[in-house]
Amino acid sequence: MTCAQYPTRLSCGSRVLDLSRPQVMGILNVTPDSFSDGGRFAARDAALRHAARMVEQGAALIDIGGESTRPGARPVSPLEELERVAPVVEAIAAELDVIISLDTSTPAVMREGARLGAGLINDVRSLRRDGALEAAADSGLPVCLMHMLGEPGTMQQDPHYQDVTGEVCDFLERRMADCIAAGIPAERIVLDPGFGFAKTLAHNLSLFKHLEALHRLGRPVLVGVSRKSMIGQALGREIHERLSGGLALAALAVVKGACIVRVHDVAETVDAVRMIAAVQSAE
Repeated sequence: MTCAQYPTRLSCGSRVLDLSRPQVMGILNVTPDSFSDGGRFAARDAALRHAARMVEQGAALIDIGGESTRPGARPVSPLEELERVAPVVEAIAAELDVIISLDTSTPAVMREGARLGAGLINDVRSLRRDGALEAAADSGLPVCLMHMLGEPGTMQQDPHYQDVTGEVCDFLERRMADCIAAGIPAERIVLDPGFGFAKTLAHNLSLFKHLEALHRLGRPVLVGVSRKSMIGQALGREIHERLSGGLALAALAVVKGACIVRVHDVAETVDAVRMIAAVQSAE
């Protein structure tokens, strides 16, 4: 399974993402309370340096988030989120040749981020906040829709599914239909099954095992599992001991047809993705 089953070009504002091969998205959290690197890159210059480093390491996209979505995270006002995100988007757009992804559910951040040079809207709430569908449609940018039940603060309180893979697919199919009705064409949609969001370890493992099921929806798939608790629970590892598990899952995601992998550890993941590509392209 490869990304070649989808159109090979995704227009992202002034840049184009090549989906003929899997791409790596680098994570840039400009928050004080992210589960993995909270506060390290909150300042504009530190964020710009880290983004530049990830681009040098091979990231095709930089995903900028100003609101932590870890379990139990506190809500952030639209103004606070905008003040965190906008200067970093503006700086990266001016300095680096990379696609900027906005990790946001907030319409004001979508609109201003698009104006400042972002190329993709990546929303863990699948554009369900009031005004988000309209803001995303008006931006003209592609969107990534992610599966999640409830809100980050409460999502891990006894999530339940009869068929986790089927229910995730059904949810994303409904959100795709809502986007299309709002003026976001299918060719601008990317899908994320939402590992770690309102899912137990058993749910995450089953969903990953059956990841190919999402391809019936006909859109590129993004997978984000970097340093997440599913790795810690499966391997008994603390957050900064999860690289090996994360690389295993990134490689497995690519083999199962994921087009984008969202990670903290860009250099190592790029090597893994390129090695898979070398094998797959051999005679």
